[in-house]
Amino acid sequence: MYGGRRNYNRDEEKPRFNIEGWEPKTMVGKKVKSHEITSIEQIFHEGKRIEEVEIIDALLPDLKNEVIEILSVQRMTKNNRKQKYRATAVVGDGKGHVGMGAGKDPEVKAAIDAAIKSAKFNIIPIVMGCGSWQCACGLGHSLPVIAKGRCGSVQVILKPAPRGLGLVASDPIKKMLRLGGVKDLWSFSRGRTRTKYNVLLATYRALLNVESMKNAQKVAMTSKE
Repeated sequence: MYGGRRNYNRDEEKPRFNIEGWEPKTMVGKKVKSHEITSIEQIFHEGKRIEEVEIIDALLPDLKNEVIEILSVQRMTKNNRKQKYRATAVVGDGKGHVGMGAGKDPEVKAAIDAAIKSAKFNIIPIVMGCGSWQCACGLGHSLPVIAKGRCGSVQVILKPAPRGLGLVASDPIKKMLRLGGVKDLWSFSRGRTRTKYNVLLATYRALLNVESMKNAQKVAMTSKE
């Protein structure tokens, strides 16, 4: 309903983040502003926690966002029924970084801003590769392995696809993978897939599992040496 509004289209041009007018409060933020940290991969490698959204804006200036869903949620109190809007958004730079998040607020605009901010804090790297036996081109256009993720009753399976196939997935998963820079992939899902938030979170966890497998492999190779 609200996701198609022009004001929140990810293709709109936005002003670039001004790092000079930013006063960081954390050590990581200060290192980013002093150019000791020049890429977000350094933060991921060191296992540092990102506590300022300006760090993401500074290191990933080409980040785009897209609102996937906006729902009206209610809860009962002693006095009356409280109504809020819950927005679900995804962000990505199209170069191997993606994040998702949700936000609630009585106002739609504030809920969308909260969801985008949450998605930036949850940004992760995508391990790109070519794990399809039909292709074996060696380029980073898909995933290197089969990835699985679950949220509630929803299970999402991501399988590497040959180059040129495109994204064979439902609309929310397709938008998320496209923002992350994945070009070819097969997606299979089961469960209550009408709940878009659970579908996106299961996809997010599947991508996170690939990163975890990569880190475990590095640790195993280091221990052998």
